[in-house]
Amino acid sequence: MEKSVVKTGKTVEEAKLAALEELGVAEDQAVVEIISESEGGFLGIGKQAEVKVTANIEDQAEEDVVYYGDDESYEGDAVSEAEDAAVSFVAEVLSGIGIHGNMDSYREDDTIYISVSGGDCGAAIGRHGETLESITYMTNLIANKHSEQRVHVHLDVGGYRKHRERIIEGLADRAASKAIRYGKEVAMEPMNPAERRMVHSYLQGVDGVTTHSEGEESRRRVIVTPVASQD
Repeated sequence: MEKSVVKTGKTVEEAKLAALEELGVAEDQAVVEIISESEGGFLGIGKQAEVKVTANIEDQAEEDVVYYGDDESYEGDAVSEAEDAAVSFVAEVLSGIGIHGNMDSYREDDTIYISVSGGDCGAAIGRHGETLESITYMTNLIANKHSEQRVHVHLDVGGYRKHRERIIEGLADRAASKAIRYGKEVAMEPMNPAERRMVHSYLQGVDGVTTHSEGEESRRRVIVTPVASQD
């Protein structure tokens, strides 16, 4: 079934992201139509950007969908107690909010990767990924209750996190370029803790800049600062 949503935002990127979140799909799974771009106005009040995003949402009856934890046909490495507990918790949470889809998981070193795909995952993502971050936080607590060693859960729903990571890295690249070009600090948009950590980690590999965070939640943001060459 083809489904479309129209969203507005301060920028085209903001409007597009809001539409993708509601549909529960990644950008490469949708068609994005820019209806209008934002325009500045008096005292900063102007026309917002508007986009239409269309995606094919598969109709899936609950009885036709199997979560990973119940999939008897799954073949792979033995599942640890922590992974099994994490997967079961995520499946229970998603079922509780009416989302039914396929779930895959695997463990690599101290990280448990869980990926959920389905027809409409928007409710599990929330505005700017806030719901997804909350579910991830709780899943980490559950997993670590069942593990003697510290583990980290990486949860992605509807491809949102992977899509968001690409956006964050692009924003970080642009901020670093501006900081180096103009020789002054660049404040990025407010982000949640997970996204700020992503920026800090990503820009560690970029010469010429350092990063730190400023502000109070939920307005806390990463500041990218140019570093003078030591040559």
